[in-house]
Amino acid sequence: MEQPYLFLINMVAIVVLVFGVYWPRYRRSDIAVALLGTNVGVMAVATVLANSNVAAGLGLGLFGVLSIIRLRSAEIDQQEVVYYFAALAMGLLGGVTVEPVWISPTFIVIIAASLFLADHPKLFADYRYQVITLNEAFTDEPALRTHLETMLNADVKVMRVKKVDYVIGRTVVDVRFRLRDATSTLA
Repeated sequence: MEQPYLFLINMVAIVVLVFGVYWPRYRRSDIAVALLGTNVGVMAVATVLANSNVAAGLGLGLFGVLSIIRLRSAEIDQQEVVYYFAALAMGLLGGVTVEPVWISPTFIVIIAASLFLADHPKLFADYRYQVITLNEAFTDEPALRTHLETMLNADVKVMRVKKVDYVIGRTVVDVRFRLRDATSTLA
């Protein structure tokens, strides 16, 4: 496939991914800009590296290191990390031509479609997770589970006590739960 077609396919896919999938679900303009900029930048560098004598591994390795440093320097959710790396992968696929010609555009579409489906709000609509700080030191796990289920109006699926402070009477717990009533809201 000719390079301009890969460029066009990648640009359409990243715009759909950012503005059709990511933005409506997360509304973080800083990440939307990062996804677009990363994708186009990686595609440009991959195109240049694919058409030069410089080792592609060197260029891609540098991008990998920069990405890891950037991801570690700001708070970013796991879902957003996935979007970030999808943008990287789509940019690489859009910048390198391979044989057979259908492989790169197919994988660009597969990446965008898989994120659309896997991160769809209706897929796990009633499931939530939170780190909750309680003003009581719980040492009895069944009592803690009952307290959380009553407080959240939910069925607790997994709970992990992160910290119990007996001095000030506090428990910090990471809880994964399914809402009993989809119309309920969390305080």
